[in-house]
Amino acid sequence: MRKTIVIAALTVLTSASLLIATAPADAAGTPGSTTGPCGYTVTPDEPPARPVSLPPDPQHTPDKGIVRVVVATSQGPMLLSLDRAKAPCTVQSFLHLAKSRFYDFTTCHRLTLYPTLKVLQCGDPSGTGEGGPGYSYKDELPTDLPNWPGDTTGTRKVYARGTLAMANAGPNTNGSQFFLVFGDSRLRPDYTVFGSVDRLGLATLDRVAAGGIVPTPDDPAPVDGTPVRTTDIIVARSLGSR
Repeated sequence: MRKTIVIAALTVLTSASLLIATAPADAAGTPGSTTGPCGYTVTPDEPPARPVSLPPDPQHTPDKGIVRVVVATSQGPMLLSLDRAKAPCTVQSFLHLAKSRFYDFTTCHRLTLYPTLKVLQCGDPSGTGEGGPGYSYKDELPTDLPNWPGDTTGTRKVYARGTLAMANAGPNTNGSQFFLVFGDSRLRPDYTVFGSVDRLGLATLDRVAAGGIVPTPDDPAPVDGTPVRTTDIIVARSLGSR
């Protein structure tokens, strides 16, 4: 299986998915887990797509400040602002993967162009949507997202243009795959938001989206699949905190 962004985005489609390998739920304290508050946990059934260690897990996870990460891609630059206060364990993991060059020379494998879900998904060195870092960790779910207009139940939220969030395969299965939102999207608040994309990054995403999705024999005009404009992450590096 592959990790999912569960989509409740269209009235004609009750659900769809962006996928990554399913990982077991967080189990801090078990063999193969870190002992700090983040509890990064080895997933032996799903080894890393590229060799990488578990992230550091200090007893006090840094939870203040914005960390800037520059992502150079084949379609243009992106500057990400990671918010430690929103998702300290997620930011710590992302920075560890970037420092370990886990994201370097990888391909963003999935573009979604539904009317109410517009995202580019990246973070799998295998380029298949099935790869991860060989560990999982807990959710840090948002509590302040606005309701989607017209949703009286409050179960669908706005993941706004410029949002940076984690893909997953269910509760507490975060790994390395993430998605970048280039158009306001309707989702359940089941995906950790850990930062934002800058203006130049959004221009890059718009360029990728404008290229569309590679057609298949079964679907000549797909709205979910491989981007026509291949988007390779050449390098991802932290510029430090502010």
